[in-house]
Amino acid sequence: MWNNVLYVLVALTTGMMTSLQSLAAPAVPQSPAELQASYDAAMTEADQSIEAIVAIPTDQRTFENTILAIDDMNARLDAGIGMPLFMAYVHGDPDMRNVSRACYQAYSDWWVDLGKREDLYAAVTAFAQTDPDLEGEHARLLEFMLRDYRRAGMGLSPEKRAELVEVEKKINELSIKFDQDISADETVVLVSPEELEGMPQDWIDGLNENNGLYILGMDYPTIIPILDHSPNDALRQKIWMARKRRAKRNVPVLEELVALRARQAQLLGYRHASDYENEVRMTKGADAVEAFYATLQPLLREKALKDHALLLEAKRSETGDETAELMPWDFGYYMERVRERDYDVDSNVVREYFPFEKVRDGLFEITQHLYGIDYVAMEAPADAPLWHEDVEYFKVIDRATGETIGEFFMDMYPRENKYGHAAQWGLVPRKVWTSNSVQKPVAALVCNFPKPSPDRPSLLSHDQAETFFHEFGHGLHTLLTEAETARFAGTAVERDFVEAPSQMFEAWVWSPETLPMLSGHYETGEPLPADLLDRMIAAKTLCSGMLDEGQVFYGRSDQAFHTDLDGEVDTTQIGMDLYEECTLFDPVDDTWFQASFGHLTGYQGGYYGYLWSKVFAKDMEQRFEELGMLSPEAGAYYRDKVLGRGGTVDASDMLLDYLGREPRMEPYIRSLGIEVEDSSGQ
Repeated sequence: MWNNVLYVLVALTTGMMTSLQSLAAPAVPQSPAELQASYDAAMTEADQSIEAIVAIPTDQRTFENTILAIDDMNARLDAGIGMPLFMAYVHGDPDMRNVSRACYQAYSDWWVDLGKREDLYAAVTAFAQTDPDLEGEHARLLEFMLRDYRRAGMGLSPEKRAELVEVEKKINELSIKFDQDISADETVVLVSPEELEGMPQDWIDGLNENNGLYILGMDYPTIIPILDHSPNDALRQKIWMARKRRAKRNVPVLEELVALRARQAQLLGYRHASDYENEVRMTKGADAVEAFYATLQPLLREKALKDHALLLEAKRSETGDETAELMPWDFGYYMERVRERDYDVDSNVVREYFPFEKVRDGLFEITQHLYGIDYVAMEAPADAPLWHEDVEYFKVIDRATGETIGEFFMDMYPRENKYGHAAQWGLVPRKVWTSNSVQKPVAALVCNFPKPSPDRPSLLSHDQAETFFHEFGHGLHTLLTEAETARFAGTAVERDFVEAPSQMFEAWVWSPETLPMLSGHYETGEPLPADLLDRMIAAKTLCSGMLDEGQVFYGRSDQAFHTDLDGEVDTTQIGMDLYEECTLFDPVDDTWFQASFGHLTGYQGGYYGYLWSKVFAKDMEQRFEELGMLSPEAGAYYRDKVLGRGGTVDASDMLLDYLGREPRMEPYIRSLGIEVEDSSGQ
């Protein structure tokens, strides 16, 4: 559509690539020894920087040689260890993954000790006591540094601080074990050819076999087609149960983690872990989370009851059993049947219009036009290849200046022992040095889309296209930041706001204005037909109440685990009770969803943020809907007011500035298909 995209598309299709040897991305370690050496070198440099900072005499302390110097150290350290630690999630060599995890454990312990160093704390407080005249990002950096020390327990007695160190190191150890047990889980289900009757043959052809039985793993490209399309009720149940029974050994690990987090909060003077975690988020504590759910749940339940009645009617109609009840493993299957019956939308037909490369190129074209940037495909040097042949690599160029502003990897297809979901990693933070040179940000996007076969490209479901846009939204947040300090670069915002930019970007896979750019039939190239899109949009709110009640269940489970005062919880029983309260399904015995709920390490006490930030995402989206989903004016405004700022201002202030008013919940509620009157605020 625009000439400026032509070079990139040519580069993608003809192999015209540039070596990344001279770029910002750290080299991919080629052996466990090289990974360890890279990590050790970065840590040694960090230790030397800290010693230099603490050696400065008190009367010579300045912002530059103390506060900014600490941020400089963190920026270099993050750049040095980002790639070595990332290898635990994506590398195929188990020795590489093990060394990477060991490095992460060592780094986690080092970070705990760093936060308790008396000499570094004394250096920071000595400068703070000079009542420095700081503004903007610099004032915020000092404020946050002092806050971090308070939250690290520097005001505690030596005895309590020693216990806190022990507790925090154990939390780090168990968090790594929890994640590792999820990644290492090898749950599979063996099924006969007869059990797969009704499934597409091309999907079956992609499965591995063992003695005449097909092997079904727990990755999304395998289980979602079964749960959505298999007419075999017993098979759907078998797959659903297997998914909810993964990593059972994590149950006691999680419960020990929860108890330790409660003790950490107690030592630091908080009611419970949720209050501690959420003090530095938009909600400021668990009470606001509870109030949010109290407002939201009645609205969702009204819609969910209608959703449930629709699916139950579909099941009873198909089975001829007027006493049949809807089970959790029926949800996706009957939602798809209703979508086909009532809206004439077949998700398998829709998939044919979303070959991955077309979606990728369309996404690139859209974002280039909106944000005034270009992408150029790169290649790794021959002596330092990337971690897998599927990985693509790009640099981002600012069109106004011609300068490279960042780089990113894309690892899009599933493989054994790779991270099994979709996520974005910030491998290198942006940093403006005192010389005014800039450390460019580097991101990695990891997804698990269907792998292409020799006779068919990777075809994405519309949901998967939405996931791609979501994760790329995180990537843009990392890459387009204008923050000067690593502390506030990119996605370093409040955890309950971080999903808003990525959730907002999902809207582009629904817009008639942009769908022709990212869809094209894999055989004919024809874009998604307008009438099919109209029917998809009409079905957009199908089961929205039940879907978001599922999110409430996960969020409230997380809160229940982390609001117990002593942390002595039975996570399985809590899950059972809340499943019955928050959804319209009965709990299923002998399941333990929490054992593979990866967000419980990293998002603890904060899973509510997915719905909380979705409210903001739908509100922020309104400017694009008014000015046009391809409006460069709207894109530039959003880049300046949100993406560029990173964490340099509070999210609440950022939203007020971007929206020109307080945020409202109504756009989100209406997006669920629920009519609601406007009000003045959330």
